[in-house]
Amino acid sequence: MAPAFSLIPELESVVRHGSDERRLDALRRITALFLHGSSRFNDDHIRLFDAVFVMLINEIESKAREELSRQLAPVARSPIAVVRRLARDEDIMVAGPVLAQSPRLVTADLVEIAGSMSPEHLYAISSRTAIEEPVTDILVRRGDFIVRRKLAGNSGAKISENGFTTLIRSAEHDSVLAETVALRSDVPDHMFRELLSRATEVVQRRLLANARPETQARIQTILTRISGEVLTGKPTRDFSEAEARMRALAETGQLGEVDLADFARKQSYDDTVAALSQLTGVPTGVVDRLMCGERPDPILILCKAAGHAWPTAREILLARLGNRGKGAPSLDAASANFDRLSAATARRVVRFWQVSPVGLKNAV
Repeated sequence: MAPAFSLIPELESVVRHGSDERRLDALRRITALFLHGSSRFNDDHIRLFDAVFVMLINEIESKAREELSRQLAPVARSPIAVVRRLARDEDIMVAGPVLAQSPRLVTADLVEIAGSMSPEHLYAISSRTAIEEPVTDILVRRGDFIVRRKLAGNSGAKISENGFTTLIRSAEHDSVLAETVALRSDVPDHMFRELLSRATEVVQRRLLANARPETQARIQTILTRISGEVLTGKPTRDFSEAEARMRALAETGQLGEVDLADFARKQSYDDTVAALSQLTGVPTGVVDRLMCGERPDPILILCKAAGHAWPTAREILLARLGNRGKGAPSLDAASANFDRLSAATARRVVRFWQVSPVGLKNAV
């Protein structure tokens, strides 16, 4: 370590009075020294390099920080403080390499960064070879469609049931995401079934064409069952727990329009469906199918028949659309249709759904 210590006395002078060229030269010399001996250094040595790097990176331009990030990213024993500092850099060219590769960043670091940084930072994190559920939950919630696609295609990313729920909602309007999620081996059976039930026929055909033989058989079996359930009006998933919660709330007078809108706003799909069923008298399985349809009209009809206002219908539509842009033209058109729809007409249609689940196929 003598060469390292020989560099220390000049650092304060370089930082305080040196030119950009001198600072960059010092950084490169110390980086080369660290990389050459990192496997042999003990913890005290690593901490010394950490202090030196932190001192220098505050005084150098982003290009030099970018170079340092690329060099330190794959090193198993990189100085932790400088890695964390680089990972939080607003310049993605600096932060990206360590976010995507550095083994020194732990789950707590990644949760904090994913919760506050840009989509580009989230994309870099989604490229890591291993990602824990607390991190993927945030990536799925905050990420755009590019981040979600990248995450869904990363076999080293552990995705929670809530994460899969959000991905499947988004996949309804993103065929690339639908295919990517469906080809994962860890999708829970009931969620895999929901994904297929929401997929378009084109996506279903592509999945059958591209999946492994064992997955093809699984897909075909599920599609056959789904086809039968559409004709009978049976639900595609188990809503029994949500139904029990909504009945209990209704019996105590605690279930109303505000609660329904809140469930939708939180993207709690099971509770939204069960609450809408309880408030309209339409069977849960029918409401589920109406929610999965391509057109927004059935949701407008249910809300109008129940006497709910447009903001409530809007929250449900946003949840159904995966919370896409709130100024989307489709929402403007839905608002106009909601205003034109009479409550009497809506109630007549809802009465049909209440007693005739078989008619659902033509309703959506």
